Amino acid sequence: MSTPSAARQRVLDTATRLFYTEGIHTVGVDRIVTEAEVTRATFYRHFPGKEELVREYIQGWDAGIRAEVAAGLGSGLTAAQLLGILLERLGQEMCGPGFRGCPFINAAAEYPDPQHPVSLAIADHRAWLRGLIVRLLREAGLSGPERRADVLILLRDGAMVGAALGDPATTAASLAAAVAQLLEL
Repeated sequence: MSTPSAARQRVLDTATRLFYTEGIHTVGVDRIVTEAEVTRATFYRHFPGKEELVREYIQGWDAGIRAEVAAGLGSGLTAAQLLGILLERLGQEMCGPGFRGCPFINAAAEYPDPQHPVSLAIADHRAWLRGLIVRLLREAGLSGPERRADVLILLRDGAMVGAALGDPATTAASLAAAVAQLLEL
């Protein structure tokens, strides 16, 4: 028999896989329970409802990205180098197997109410991401960091969607060229 924390993690892992590959609203609790090999009672012991699970799914993606960035920030690299690494990482992700677009953009399409807890978790991530990019641009000595950050996020969002719908390698190359021009590299 599994410990509650192991069962909870199986639910999260299963939901993460299914929500990302198939969409949030198309995947029901019964499917998650079956594939995670837990009972409904166990599911509801850990998550009062599906919406709480979805919020944790989004927060899990956010935590993973923040941890990667924190490691980069503590590595002694310059802001310009970190921006380059973020771009390279994005290109690798877009060209990786099973890429289905940005989990935040995908979830936002399914939760249009800006006050919904899932939408608020997405907004929190995007505010953090923008703040990070502004900080790195400022530290790199580039003028207009706020405007450039907005354009970079727009390019990122478009590339994530474009790579999911089209040729990821072409999208990654186009993104790299656009970012290089924006950053005057």
